[in-house]
Amino acid sequence: QVHLVESGGGLVQAGGSLRLSCVASGSIFSVDAMGWYRRVSGEERELVADISGGGAANYADSAKGRFTISRDNTKNTVYLQMNSLKPEDTALYYCNLKQRYGLVRQTSWGQGIQVTVSS
Repeated sequence: QVHLVESGGGLVQAGGSLRLSCVASGSIFSVDAMGWYRRVSGEERELVADISGGGAANYADSAKGRFTISRDNTKNTVYLQMNSLKPEDTALYYCNLKQRYGLVRQTSWGQGIQVTVSS
């Protein structure tokens, strides 16, 4: 199985910054993408940003220009630098890994880490 360990969340004032980290370990074969999703209470989980094994990044419209995703493939680690944070960024953030082994594709999730932005 795959283990995803998230860190870097917490409480920050509006306009501040946080950097989330996610370290993947376990049965890692061929990574298609790693990324971050978030869920606000009462709403559906949504993609914030992800990055392919080749380095192509995708962002939610709300994250563009403020957030930057990066990865270190040698460490199976993905980062999310969040700048100019807004109260509406408050959510539970989940690390996600998509991989394949043989002909099988697998998705793994972290347990979630809280980000709270005060006004």
